[in-house]
Amino acid sequence: MTNFADRIGGAPISWGVCEAPDWGVELPAQRVLAEMAQLGIRATELGPTGYLGTSPADVSAVLQGNGLRLIGGFLPVPMHIATDADLAEAAAAMDTLAAAGSEVVVLAARSTDGSYDHKVRLTEAEWDALFGTLDRLRAMADERGLTATLHPHVGTAVEDRDSVLRLVDQSDILFCLDTGHLLIGGMQPAELIRLAGDRIAHVHLKDVSLPTAAAVATGETSYLAAVRAGLYTPLGDGDLDIAAIVGELEAAGYAGWYVLEQDAALYDAPEVGAGPLHDVRRSLDFLATLSSGQPEAVR
Repeated sequence: MTNFADRIGGAPISWGVCEAPDWGVELPAQRVLAEMAQLGIRATELGPTGYLGTSPADVSAVLQGNGLRLIGGFLPVPMHIATDADLAEAAAAMDTLAAAGSEVVVLAARSTDGSYDHKVRLTEAEWDALFGTLDRLRAMADERGLTATLHPHVGTAVEDRDSVLRLVDQSDILFCLDTGHLLIGGMQPAELIRLAGDRIAHVHLKDVSLPTAAAVATGETSYLAAVRAGLYTPLGDGDLDIAAIVGELEAAGYAGWYVLEQDAALYDAPEVGAGPLHDVRRSLDFLATLSSGQPEAVR
């Protein structure tokens, strides 16, 4: 799988499906997957645990019924205070991912309450606990044949540039580079590619409205309110140079998936064939311009 066009996947979050509490309307899985297939998407992340089914067989059946395969899944864990119950829940989620054919588990250092609307500041003892939990989670992933990655994410313990640099320096965990979350946290994607390009094993592609991102970074607005206000735009419509980022990743030897994640939060369910589908189509059209011969490294 080397062709850029063959490495583009989708995610339910682009249709407003999110594990965070009080996020908004959750569209039915069958509709979301059908619209992905309509757009020509052939691989997707899982969405929240249980969204595509309660068993690996259920997950596989609903994916296969729509001509989709499973890439990976997002798994937030409160790593700085993880209990045995948290780890058991993570193990069950990984069991489902592995049995349904996933390649990657995308870990995030979740806040205590699972919200993304406040800063998570750790003591040194909590950092020690986080690193220990991260090692356990990676071992659990290895046992199941999954590649564990750490996703710097707004509202988690690994959000800002300093915390990302601490992970670069004090751990050898692989990264999920999310172009939007990384930028909101104060780190340019190009810097992580330069510092740890060989450790980037998964990519979430987002384009961003910089003024809205700045309001999140300063606390002027909540993350959820910013998402609803258009924090993430169709690729090519925002303020990030997505083509340059993809070119830098390819030049660094990245050969993994590019998952289109244009986070949405819906007040109401749009009509079938409307709403998020249009924005995802615009993003896919933009990516098609890259795979058709825009920078050389993408070919």
